[in-house]
Amino acid sequence: MTGKVFPSPNHGDRRGQRPELVVLHYTGMTDGASARARLCDPAAQVSAHWLIDEQGAVEQLVCETRRAWHAGSGAWQGRGDVNSRSIGIEIVNPGDRPFGCAQMRALETLLAAIMARWQIPPSGVIAHSDLAPERKIDPGPRFDWESLAFQGFARFVRPRPDDPDPPLAPSLDRLGYPPSAPATRLAAFRLRHRPWGKGPETRADRQVAARLAAFGPV
Repeated sequence: MTGKVFPSPNHGDRRGQRPELVVLHYTGMTDGASARARLCDPAAQVSAHWLIDEQGAVEQLVCETRRAWHAGSGAWQGRGDVNSRSIGIEIVNPGDRPFGCAQMRALETLLAAIMARWQIPPSGVIAHSDLAPERKIDPGPRFDWESLAFQGFARFVRPRPDDPDPPLAPSLDRLGYPPSAPATRLAAFRLRHRPWGKGPETRADRQVAARLAAFGPV
């Protein structure tokens, strides 16, 4: 897939790694121009490979063969330096509203191309909040992971009455969530898989995590 190119200087060598993950973010900003300016500002020292603006236009900021600076500190599946082994996609959204249909359709088209190009499975498409549960919440509870999964671009399941509900922590370990306080990991898991979940851990949380874990890292 091609789009407009706005080269960001904020990238480096992949340190011998190749893309095996796609990390989805929201920009936390109200418009694409502001987000692009920050992601291309050398003083900001932050970037992503792709930016999807509020109208669904796709812009490339960093070549996918390069290490964009989007994930920061964190880990997934027991491995750090996520920047070196991922592709970052920033979606323009301040974090307090649903993602537009045009943005989601553009994201689906972009993901189809990236996943085919790098042989990344749906389990390799994750949230920024997954890898950095103590720091990040994006793309947040308003992002429609279920729709993305329906198209084959992510993982998402709903609990069934007869699903087992083993302890949550081992399931989250198997999925890839980094060590953190139980409440922090539960919050990160819910952002990604049960955004309507509230309060203490529930049987449904354990059921969903166990179903996902049964098929390997999410």
